[in-house]
Amino acid sequence: MAVENEKSRLDDAARAGWLYFIAGHTQDEIAKLLQVSRASAQRLVSLCLAERLITFRLEHPIAACMELAARLKQRFDLSHCEVVPADPAAPQATAGIAERCANLLDATLRSETPVIVALGTGRAVRAAVERVTPIDRPNHQIVSLVGNISADGSASFYDTVGRLADRTGARHYPMPLPFLMSSEDERNKMVRIEPIAKVKAVAAKADLRLVGIGQMDQKAQVHIDGFVTRDELFEMMRQGAIGEITGWAYDSKGRLLKAGTNKRLTSIPPEVPARTTTIGAAIGAAKVPAIAAALNGRLINGLITDETTARAILER
Repeated sequence: MAVENEKSRLDDAARAGWLYFIAGHTQDEIAKLLQVSRASAQRLVSLCLAERLITFRLEHPIAACMELAARLKQRFDLSHCEVVPADPAAPQATAGIAERCANLLDATLRSETPVIVALGTGRAVRAAVERVTPIDRPNHQIVSLVGNISADGSASFYDTVGRLADRTGARHYPMPLPFLMSSEDERNKMVRIEPIAKVKAVAAKADLRLVGIGQMDQKAQVHIDGFVTRDELFEMMRQGAIGEITGWAYDSKGRLLKAGTNKRLTSIPPEVPARTTTIGAAIGAAKVPAIAAALNGRLINGLITDETTARAILER
């Protein structure tokens, strides 16, 4: 019993430390979120520091999150799975998964052996890149999986390849194409030109793919960010689209659609099934169907999410 009480006390301290140091809550806010007194919240944060559960990153594996990660890993035969605590006050906040994605990137990029990292776009991936520890690795390569020019000719704010290259000194390979071409024939011609073929060849050798997962509904990020029109989005929804990875829309069973915008998309398609280590990073109730479909369809073989999303996936 004493061991269980100590474990529970450290779990509470780790949760308080996460809310304070990573989510950025005050001790008064933490007291309300954990339903304890302010003095107790302060003691928990102090205990988190005293027990070295947290340095710059959370080091204490919270038991509930570890159990959820283990269940997801077993059910979907994943090579990698991490579940971070949910922030009750900001359920859509990506700070937690961005921190773990950054940790994964750090571990990969510390290698002295040359590695290739392929990146999708999205808020979680962008936030992760911003947290990567600067390191000099000129022998590594960073490659984009996504055409990063929108319909109006502007570049995506969430393009991450150049930023990660700045932090590592690695060679980088952007995908200098519009996200969508005007026709399937034009797409086929463009992806065969030599510079684009070289980018695809580098991506094919990637050691790690890190991608966001988007839902396909009226709040789809590919629409909000201006990459697809409302009519294009609705067409894909009528075709059965439930989610997208690097723009590639798929149905509820994780099958890539052979219609609509997928015919004109310049992004490098997902491997089916994923063989390269392919980590999806996503949270939120709206994304649960898309994440579950990607897992069932083997479009990804790794997942970084939060505990609320993890539970919802396992309950489906």
